[in-house]
Amino acid sequence: MRLPADKNTRTAMIVVTVVIGMVGMSFAAVPAYRIFCQITGWGGTTQRADSASGEILDRTITIRFDATTSKNLPWHFKPEQVSETLRIGETGLAYYEAENLSDTPVIGSATFNVQPAKAGLYFRKIECFCFTEQLLEPGERVSMPMTYYIDPAIAEEENLDDVTTITLSYTFYRNENAEREKLASVGGAGQAVHESR
Repeated sequence: MRLPADKNTRTAMIVVTVVIGMVGMSFAAVPAYRIFCQITGWGGTTQRADSASGEILDRTITIRFDATTSKNLPWHFKPEQVSETLRIGETGLAYYEAENLSDTPVIGSATFNVQPAKAGLYFRKIECFCFTEQLLEPGERVSMPMTYYIDPAIAEEENLDDVTTITLSYTFYRNENAEREKLASVGGAGQAVHESR
């Protein structure tokens, strides 16, 4: 009669192991998906570059800039220019403006993508406010730079010959976890993590 007890214990252990594995995979799914998108450019995810391009082509592309904020972020966020036309491989510099409309310090984190999505693999950011969280004090307004270029390898892709305009979109979200951690560590006051022009 011990066999059923052993079988029940074994079944219970298998079920617990499967549940723990599924929970672990659910936590790993978001970072894994983000890494996949960054490597492949899937969904218009842009790439990061350590330095400017070593090659500049004659072909030009117009970059359009877009900005939105989530409902729970009390900021006004907008691009400072509508568009910029540059040659492929040429380094561009664009600015976005953010203003904290609330009476408390707020930390925001930006997500981004480009359209058409197939151009994401070739949109290279050298420096960007989106690489770090941004803390804005009450009423603070900042001008945030972003330097980028379009990788000359785009010219080797025939299915991208039709791309003459790329739209870069940012969405800022309130990062309440970072707010609690940072503001607690500095007693409610802090210095904005940004570069002012």
